[in-house]
Amino acid sequence: MPFISQIAKYKSLSIVGLDKNTGKTVCLNYVLRRLNEEGIHVGVTSIGVDGEQVDSVFATAKPEITLYQGSHFITSEKHYAVRQAESIIEDVSDRRTALGVLVTAKVLIPGKVLLSGASTTGLLKKQIHQLSSLGCSVSIVDGALSRLSLASPTITQAMILATGAAVSANIKQLIAKTKFQHNLISLTEVDTQLKTLLADIEGGMWGIDADNQPHDLGISSVFLLGNDVSALTQFGNRVFVSGAVTDRLLRLITPHHNPLTLVVRDFTKLFITPEVYADYCRHGHSIQVLQRSTLVAVTLNPTSPQGFKLDSDSTCAALSEALGIPVYDVMRIKHN
Repeated sequence: MPFISQIAKYKSLSIVGLDKNTGKTVCLNYVLRRLNEEGIHVGVTSIGVDGEQVDSVFATAKPEITLYQGSHFITSEKHYAVRQAESIIEDVSDRRTALGVLVTAKVLIPGKVLLSGASTTGLLKKQIHQLSSLGCSVSIVDGALSRLSLASPTITQAMILATGAAVSANIKQLIAKTKFQHNLISLTEVDTQLKTLLADIEGGMWGIDADNQPHDLGISSVFLLGNDVSALTQFGNRVFVSGAVTDRLLRLITPHHNPLTLVVRDFTKLFITPEVYADYCRHGHSIQVLQRSTLVAVTLNPTSPQGFKLDSDSTCAALSEALGIPVYDVMRIKHN
């Protein structure tokens, strides 16, 4: 698949899903195999547990993760002990998780592993740096459940988005949900000057004037914002929110007469619903990001955990038309 050559351009990659059972592990196995064939040194880890044989929610069979000779991986000591790959330990972290300390190892003989890595995004960034220092050209993070925070450009440079029948067995709903997430991933970046001025702000809400200068609005969190939002526009029609943005803020802003632009760090800070966002945009408002995520591929798992199967060709074609990019059936590419 063409996106393999794209992955090789980045030092880190996250594979995230809109829901469980959207084919993240199958996609990961395909990517690992193809990168190995290209001779690219890979490191891999996870937030949460991945690679288990049976899905913990639906009790259905799941693909295990296969690693190849020379690759590195980070997992908990509990899961390192049950690996099927032969490997050599290169580091044992002094940080403990619920499953024990974290073990960094190099694969000597290919085999299957269970991954359970960092418990926080801060630790995950350190692990990516560690894998890079061990010579890994690409560090891949496989996320548990639908944890989109892994796809933040502050953590990984690129991402793959997995969708499928598990999100919705109704094609129209599947397209709508996937397109909404794709739209958030594709939000416009602010200009370089403003990005630099806002990058080090760690908290609160800030008004941005016509000269790109930020001004503290004295509101430490959107959750402490009252119903009167007139103070937001005292310096202009742009407001930087350093933390999360929810439907409540959009609803408060929507009736405002003048179009307002919210600026957030990246799309993973948006906890909003399609209906509220659409109404917000219809009133002339917009959202921009300090840093836009790089989406290298969208993959589809046409089969739901309940056994319902969408037609692969027509669903991929419909999704591709809606998103404006190719969509790959993850259950087919594993055989290519």
